[in-house]
Amino acid sequence: MNELVERFEPASTAEKPAGEKLRCDACPVMCYVAEGRSGACDRYGNFGGRIVRCDPVRVLEFAAEAGTPLVEFSPGERGQDDWDGNPVNTGRRFVSAIGAGTTYPDYKPAPFIVSQEVEGVDLVTVVTEGIFSYCGVKVKIDTDRHVGDETAIVRAQGEPVGHVTTAEYGSQMLSLGGVRHLTGGSKAEGRITCDTMLALCNGEPVELSIDGGSTLIVQAGAAPVIDGAVEHRMRVGCGSATIGMFASQWRGLVDEVVVVDDHITGVVSEHQAGKVLGWEDTGIKILGRRSTPGRYFKVSEPGTGWGGTQLTDPLAILGDWNAKKGARPGLSLLMVSTTGEQFAYYELDDALKPVEKPFPERLRKSVTLIEDNCEPALCTVLFMGGAGGSLRAGVTENPVNLTRSVHRRQTYVTVGGAPAYVWPGGGITLMVDVTRLPANAFGYVPTPALVAPIEFTMRRDDYIALGGYADEIRSVEDVLARGGEYLNDRRREPALRETAWPPLAQLRRTR
Repeated sequence: MNELVERFEPASTAEKPAGEKLRCDACPVMCYVAEGRSGACDRYGNFGGRIVRCDPVRVLEFAAEAGTPLVEFSPGERGQDDWDGNPVNTGRRFVSAIGAGTTYPDYKPAPFIVSQEVEGVDLVTVVTEGIFSYCGVKVKIDTDRHVGDETAIVRAQGEPVGHVTTAEYGSQMLSLGGVRHLTGGSKAEGRITCDTMLALCNGEPVELSIDGGSTLIVQAGAAPVIDGAVEHRMRVGCGSATIGMFASQWRGLVDEVVVVDDHITGVVSEHQAGKVLGWEDTGIKILGRRSTPGRYFKVSEPGTGWGGTQLTDPLAILGDWNAKKGARPGLSLLMVSTTGEQFAYYELDDALKPVEKPFPERLRKSVTLIEDNCEPALCTVLFMGGAGGSLRAGVTENPVNLTRSVHRRQTYVTVGGAPAYVWPGGGITLMVDVTRLPANAFGYVPTPALVAPIEFTMRRDDYIALGGYADEIRSVEDVLARGGEYLNDRRREPALRETAWPPLAQLRRTR
């Protein structure tokens, strides 16, 4: 079976004899499209004298490609004692907006407003493919390596598409896209920004360069590639945290441990964890800014060396050892990075200088334990967008009612069936993990803007109360039987997905 199911869906009710150009109203560009050609978005074209949806919509994910079962539930779950081999859920369905079409130019009801009873609750799901002019992506890159200074410009194909933002625990963060890059710069900047976001949201790899920093290849759910090197591990914690977690593993095996880290370098003999364990002073001197006992800032500038520093020789952060505070010939020292990828063993000579020695087997288990506690380094891509006029007007004639309903948690928001986080405050600003959507769920229009599926699910009585389009409500059975023929000649077919239903406890309220 071909994994790509072609869906041909009209974007307009206009019909003319084949050969004439038709005007597509699926987005503000309003292309005139000749017979057999697609518009600027490559999503709608003129075929047989009608504007139809012509990009392939991937509606079935074949898990067998990855060597996993086609279904993720065991016999007996969800009321199914036996599985008949059909990869499509034929029981309860969730109507997603993937392939449904848009409401542009805003005043039209959403392409599909579908009712379904679930566990005694009469729900309505309103679906549309929203045109997001205000949107971006947040990229989390699991690495302690320095990729660029905060606020440094991120470029794709030489054009600015975003910036480096605040680093998080064990990860570097990028903020890409946004309306200023899409519409506030040159045409090339807007086009390449849109292309970059579309590729990232659809799970494709993208090469980025950071001014004054690294070249990256990022892909949702894949390991980052930094300056040509694949990153394998996310650090277990900062140097101080690593000391706290593993100090007991080193007690009695080594006299001193330094965990090198760009942010907080840890020293076990001074650290509170070492003190609780009865660690003796060693007279060590760290060249950095002391924060609290055993915790040091700025031992080096950020880089791609030990623990995200510029260090290739960790001894560079050590000053003279103090014999009055415990330093002695033969004192043993382990230096290790926060991922366990770099480590070295030293002993002090008669002049109290550290000399590297072969790494002892007694310490190898502790280094391996650090590595084992490091999660695989991945890139995470979150789509972030603001649901504006066309989305809300497609749900109700009084759009602010939808906003209030969402924030009162009377309406549950999903993107292609995936749960979305809605920011507090005004408007409907949402974020969603793109790996939770089917492949190729996002599209674009050359205004430029991204097109993303979005669904609003609520109780039927709440939908009527917020001024919804009651006459447009259809049942799932009717959608399956008639497709899009029933309403205003909109012949679109929404994707029916097996996915997690909204939290019914939220929508099943007692009044």
